[in-house]
Amino acid sequence: MRTDERIGRWLDDLEATLRTAADLAARGVDSYRDDAAVPLAFEALVNRTGDLAKKLITADAGRFSDATWRAAARTRDFTVHHYDRIDSDVLWRTVTVSFPKLLDLVMAEKTL
Repeated sequence: MRTDERIGRWLDDLEATLRTAADLAARGVDSYRDDAAVPLAFEALVNRTGDLAKKLITADAGRFSDATWRAAARTRDFTVHHYDRIDSDVLWRTVTVSFPKLLDLVMAEKTL
């Protein structure tokens, strides 16, 4: 598979992941706080998002040079390796504020 095909597939996967996160976030902060499964799902989505961001950066560092891509990768590393120190408010903001910005970047890349 060519690099551009892999990038396209990863962008599709990332879009789907970010839309899933948005659907969960749409349930609201009360659901996030009351249902233990939702924060765990957010952690998994942060992991997947960061992993895909890393793949995209590695495939084409020039194209995926915006700091948002690196931030997604670093957030994944922190979440995976320091899960015992995750701040629930920061996790909520990551999914509800940062993920929509990343989705905008994904959609812009998909139009290229």
